[in-house]
Amino acid sequence: MTSPFLGEFLGTMILVLLGDGVVAGVLLKRSKAEGSGWMVITTGWAFAVMAGVFTAIACGSSDAHLNPAVTLGFAMRDGNFAKFAPYLGAQMLGAITGAALVWLHFYPHWKETPDPSAKLACFCNAPAIRRFLPNLVSEILATFVLVFVVGAIFSKRVSATGPAGGLGAYLVGALVWGVGLSLGGTTGYAINPARDLGPRIAHAILPISGKGGSDWGYASIPVVGPLLGGSLAGVLLRVLQIS
Repeated sequence: MTSPFLGEFLGTMILVLLGDGVVAGVLLKRSKAEGSGWMVITTGWAFAVMAGVFTAIACGSSDAHLNPAVTLGFAMRDGNFAKFAPYLGAQMLGAITGAALVWLHFYPHWKETPDPSAKLACFCNAPAIRRFLPNLVSEILATFVLVFVVGAIFSKRVSATGPAGGLGAYLVGALVWGVGLSLGGTTGYAINPARDLGPRIAHAILPISGKGGSDWGYASIPVVGPLLGGSLAGVLLRVLQIS
C-alpha cells in the first residue's frame, strides 16, 4: 500500500501539521504556548521536519523531499526531472491537508484571536520588512543553504566517514533549525514552496473566524525564491560532483 506519492503526501502533511501547529500555539490567544517566542517556533519546525522525513520514508518515499525546492535541486544535480511533477502534487496536497488539520486542532482559538495577521502567520510567511528584492534574496540564500547542505549530508564522502544515513532525519531537522535561527528572521524562512503556498490556499478557503486576506501580493516570493535557491544549489552540487 505504500508508495513514493503517499510518502511525500503524508510526510508533508505531518511537516505542516507540526510546523504550522507550533506557530499557532505561539501566536493564538489562550493557547498554553502563547508568547513563547522564536526559539520555540524554530525548534518546533526542526522537529516537524524530522517527523515528516521519518513518516515519508516509512510510507514509501525513500527520498523524503517534502519540498519542491529540494526535489528540483536534486533533479538539477542528477539531470533527471521525472520525479518533480508527481512529488510536487503530493507535497502540495499534503501541505493543504496539514494546514486544514491545524485549523481544526486550534478551532476555538481563532475566534479568541483578534489579529488577522497573526492568524495568517499560522499558515504562511510574511516578511519582517516588506521589500521585494531583499525578501527574494533571503529566500534564495536560505534555500540554497538547505539544499546544498542536505546534498552534503547524504553525499558518499560524508556517508563514508560516519553514520550520516541512519541519522539523516535528525541531521536535516538540525539543519532546518540552524537555518531558522540564523537566516529566518527576515522572511520567516519559507524555504519550501509547498509549505507556504499550500497553507496559504487553505487559509483562503477555510472558514477561519475573523480572518483577513491571504496576502497574495507576497505569495510569489516564498515560491520563486526557494525554487531558485534549490536550483542554484543543485547546479553547484553537480559542478562539484557531490552526490
